[in-house]
Amino acid sequence: MPLTLVPTPIGNLEDITLRALRVLRSADLIACEDTRTSSVLLRRYEIAAPLVPFHLHNENRCLPRLMEALREGKSVAVISDAGTPGVSDPGWILLKNAVEEGLPADVLPGPSAVLPAVLLSGLTPQPFTFLGFPPEKPGPRRRLLQSLERLPWTLCFYVSPHKAERQIAEMAEALGDRRAALVREISKVHQEAVRGTLSEVLKRLEEGLKGEMVLVVEGCPEGAVDGSQGEACWQACADAMAAEGATVRDVAGAVAERYPVGKNAVKDYLMRSRKG
Repeated sequence: MPLTLVPTPIGNLEDITLRALRVLRSADLIACEDTRTSSVLLRRYEIAAPLVPFHLHNENRCLPRLMEALREGKSVAVISDAGTPGVSDPGWILLKNAVEEGLPADVLPGPSAVLPAVLLSGLTPQPFTFLGFPPEKPGPRRRLLQSLERLPWTLCFYVSPHKAERQIAEMAEALGDRRAALVREISKVHQEAVRGTLSEVLKRLEEGLKGEMVLVVEGCPEGAVDGSQGEACWQACADAMAAEGATVRDVAGAVAERYPVGKNAVKDYLMRSRKG
């Protein structure tokens, strides 16, 4: 397989698959976010393939070289500093170009901070929306948060430690003081899930927290909307679960548990939607 996106451990170096190691060992080139960080992992597993820096600041400059290697039939593996490349990390632009040219490409399953954080939060795990890092500029960030105010499902963000206080304060203002969990240092020695409301999480941050962080926030609470808005919320939730392949029975049970609507009403809505 000429192009393969390979997930790497997000903390514990043992969290790598045998398949990932095989692909890395057989690669002609390994495109990595930071050669210093990646070298630690590669030395651990005695992998000697040449490293090519491929990060946010040189993606466009490096892309032609990697695309040419793929056209020549060379095996190119892409890794990030941690987790699955292409999701809030370099790699997606190369995959996009390879797919558009019809070149063989694959993505291996493996470590990611998103699912462990959502589950460790204790909040409803499905459906959830992953939003990556909030926009850097205040205007776009504010507009994003406003657009999420009525969304009924769990929200998941990556947050930078030095920006977390300001951004979580903005979320509390825009979304209300909802239940949330700040999950940090996943799979590392100091892994921790700080659970509570957004204001309680913010208070813990002010006391001093460091490390890689994922913020999980409760969706629009059922009591926050009523009437036609409340109906729109549970219907949106039902549509999202159905789109993910959940059965009518499972959707009806989950939605009725979360919203003030009966299972039969949910089933009727889904059946009407399918007929429509």
